[in-house]
Amino acid sequence: MTSLGDQIAQAPETAEHAVPRPRGRVRWIICGLLFAAVVLSYIDRLVLGVLKPELSATYGWSNTGYGDITGYFQVCYGFGFLFFGWLIDRIGAKTGYLLAVATWTIGHLAQVLVTSTTGFVIARIPLALGEAGTYPSALAAVSQWFPKKERALAIGIFNAGANVGAVVTPLLVSLLVVTFALNWRWAFIVTGLFNVVWLGLWFWLYRKPADHPRLTPEERAWIETEPSVDVGRATFRSVLRHRETWAYMAGRFLIDPVWWTFLFWLPDFFSKQYGYDLKSFGPPLVAIYILADFGAISGGWYSSHLLKRGVATGRARKRAMFVCALFALPVMFAVQASNIWIAVGFIGLACAAHQGFSTNLFSLPGDLFPRYAQGTLVGLGGFAGAAGGFIASKSLGLLLDTVGSYQPFFIACGLAYLLALLVTHLLNPRYEPVTINP
Repeated sequence: MTSLGDQIAQAPETAEHAVPRPRGRVRWIICGLLFAAVVLSYIDRLVLGVLKPELSATYGWSNTGYGDITGYFQVCYGFGFLFFGWLIDRIGAKTGYLLAVATWTIGHLAQVLVTSTTGFVIARIPLALGEAGTYPSALAAVSQWFPKKERALAIGIFNAGANVGAVVTPLLVSLLVVTFALNWRWAFIVTGLFNVVWLGLWFWLYRKPADHPRLTPEERAWIETEPSVDVGRATFRSVLRHRETWAYMAGRFLIDPVWWTFLFWLPDFFSKQYGYDLKSFGPPLVAIYILADFGAISGGWYSSHLLKRGVATGRARKRAMFVCALFALPVMFAVQASNIWIAVGFIGLACAAHQGFSTNLFSLPGDLFPRYAQGTLVGLGGFAGAAGGFIASKSLGLLLDTVGSYQPFFIACGLAYLLALLVTHLLNPRYEPVTINP
């Protein structure tokens, strides 16, 4: 009887041939803009989580009420993913990203007008809808600008922006609210202004590779080493017919709730478990998300390294995910940690595992689907992940108000990645390109 790791390693594939690296780095400038956008999106969604202990004490919020804020955010985020996934396939990454960032900026700034949990639920609707356009737009841009040999690395780099945003947010909010003694509303105003700067840079710098004036012939040839079909449109129905779609959706449904709950609830966990507050839980959060950054880039680098050595695409992606899933297991013991830094180590490993795992899972649309169908698939996966996040967030809020313990959640987190890999491998054992009639 073979192990899961052996089955994954034996999945049949055809390896990519090596191609000399080009002169020119325009594609990495584009990747830097994508990285910055993910940083900003995570700053904007996490400001409220960092302020949660203070706002709860000031305005009398319950855990269930805060669970409503995070849960309904994820519902809107899921439907936004469906919309933007469909839209990006039709209007492209440039216009789609402009629309997404402008929409979420409106919702982010609207939060200064409310104080109740119901008010924040309503104000964050455009924030959720707009931020849902982040990954469909970014993955579409990476698919245009990076060949398969570099795609997972590029995804890992911009996906690391989530961790940078999570590191910067508690430090920035603490600086504004504690050090400068500003009203909590300024945390939303200052971070919202950063988005305006990014919108100008994206409008000015982003073009398709064929239209970019600074692209060298060598870099353009490198980008275009893989044939692609850009003309056509895919419907949700045509994409849902394929097992590979359900593999991607199942993976997102199982792992996204872990990440979402960490993002929204870790400040509360440190406050209740170790008595940390806005002045003190910054360093633990920074340490956790620095580890997560390492996981995002390492996970993308590892599968790209395997591809360059001649390992088949599916085998490389799944092997990287399997390693990441093993690193998530110790988080099951986080609640029993005798001090906060042991808990930080367990949670940091799990966050690193999540980012490395998701980086390789995010590569599936670009690896297997034609470009005109990738946005639709990313939208479906995002919707599935948000649905799982909604269930997890509502359940955790009720659990804390009744049982008062994070233990069941951390056990589920530790097991989620092995389960996700098993399900995706069973649904997509061969990891072969999908044909969709445009």
